[in-house]
Amino acid sequence: MRVAGLLAGGVAFFAAASGALAAEPQPWEMNFQPAATPVMRDIEDFHTALLWVISLISLFVLGLLIYVMVRFNHRKNPVPSRTTHNTLVEVAWTIVPILILVGISIYSFKLLYFEGDIPKADMTIKATGHQWYWTFEYPDNGDFSFDANLVQQADLKPGQLRLLTTDNPLVVPAGVVVRVQTTSTDVIHSFAVPSFGVKEDAVPGHLNETWFKVDAPGIYYGQCSELCGNGHGFMPIMVQALSKADYDAWVAQAKTKFAKADGTPATQVAAVPAN
Repeated sequence: MRVAGLLAGGVAFFAAASGALAAEPQPWEMNFQPAATPVMRDIEDFHTALLWVISLISLFVLGLLIYVMVRFNHRKNPVPSRTTHNTLVEVAWTIVPILILVGISIYSFKLLYFEGDIPKADMTIKATGHQWYWTFEYPDNGDFSFDANLVQQADLKPGQLRLLTTDNPLVVPAGVVVRVQTTSTDVIHSFAVPSFGVKEDAVPGHLNETWFKVDAPGIYYGQCSELCGNGHGFMPIMVQALSKADYDAWVAQAKTKFAKADGTPATQVAAVPAN
């Protein structure tokens, strides 16, 4: 009975580690969240390529160690060789690692360029970090803004995730290039959504930029990934991607919902959650 329980636990562990198709953290997760953007797919491909390289190098070194232990132990080789140099081996162990690193660097630089080179954007969103919530502005989609605060555990509805659900999600259309400008009003924060392959610091007095293009409608989760104070763990990012028609309908409602009586965007101050 005990063995069966251990086997069942092992199966559950590796099933969870393989990553369920959800853009959210999973218990005992070891792999990336499913990619939701072109950038994240390239990151996953790069990660897979590195795993192959690392695994092959590890197996090769292990094979050499086993060969040396078997071939050159004291019993099989009582008179040790006096060889001190082997030109071919020395050239090989210099050139081969260089070629491996050059190959990795080419792949890496291409990926970094793809991440940093923002294509022609269909829309812009400005994300401003505060201690400890986000303000999202839509300058070219109605010129409104709103705050996104953590939903407290006592207020969560069925299906909502603890520490990841916000009262106002960041809403974007799927299938379009979204440029995100990040800044902060107090300390350094970081706008990070793992399934997007996005992580950009929000620095006071400075404007950084990143981008993403969500493949399909859905809800995706991230968090501030910079240690920004005792509310750091209570500063989630909840992104809701909609179809173009649904997004246009949401924008029409948001212009009214997030506007003050004088027409300026509404803002609020979030309370720091209790630990």
